[in-house]
Amino acid sequence: MHLLMVVMALILAWYLRSQWLSPIGNWTERFPRALLLFLLPPLLLLTTTFAVFCMGPHGHIMVWGWEGWVSYGLAISFLGFAGVLWLKLVWEGNRMLKQIRTYPIIYVYGTPARLLNAPVVYCALVGFWKPELIISQGLLDTLDVPHVKAVLAHEDGHRHYRDTYWFFFFGWLRQLTSWLPHTESLWQELLLLREIRADYWASQTVDSLLLAEALLLVVNTPILLESNFCAAFAQHISTNHVTQRIDALLQQPNSMGTPKPWSWVWLILVLVPLLVIPFHN
Repeated sequence: MHLLMVVMALILAWYLRSQWLSPIGNWTERFPRALLLFLLPPLLLLTTTFAVFCMGPHGHIMVWGWEGWVSYGLAISFLGFAGVLWLKLVWEGNRMLKQIRTYPIIYVYGTPARLLNAPVVYCALVGFWKPELIISQGLLDTLDVPHVKAVLAHEDGHRHYRDTYWFFFFGWLRQLTSWLPHTESLWQELLLLREIRADYWASQTVDSLLLAEALLLVVNTPILLESNFCAAFAQHISTNHVTQRIDALLQQPNSMGTPKPWSWVWLILVLVPLLVIPFHN
């Protein structure tokens, strides 16, 4: 039964990821769907293997004598890999933050930031729950005051939604289940929607055209920091993503906030494997 649980979780995870073909709906509808197909498979695998680990290699309903140990070994291997990967990402993030905190602090129109003394045009939030804002001298020299304020408003949107924190977690799941179908395309969809959401937040306080112009001015920014805990204004993005962001800015969607509470009901399915633990002997 334990091996059957693992196999069923794998089949369901593969099937759910296979449902992703292309974005469907408007900006607000795309976010919950992308989150469902991205998060549910790895979370289901994690809870299933954790349940098998808690129940151990023995049980009264075993088809073969070795079956319990096979499923137990698979569970330990998957959970162990997940734990090592998590520690590796946390270590890399903390090391990067230590480096960033050596940069001098400046105030850009009232906003504290770490100054990157480089000619490249760059601005990003880096960190976890309380990220650091990095801004380059090149950006301050290239953009005028209204465009710099537009970029800062965009990064404030990332801070409001805690994007660096959540996408660190999402990035961990991405690497953990990179072997599932459409993982990378779903990841790119979530990155795009994250930027559109931050653009929408910024458009509440600055002109959307200023945001679009700033995006075009810095779209060729070279890759400085590319990680799960970095949210840059325009970094390593395709022409298609730039076009979609500008279209969204010009269309001014009615809403681009956090998915509604009811859209998280599907997470109950993730808890089903854990419900088996109390009934195991």
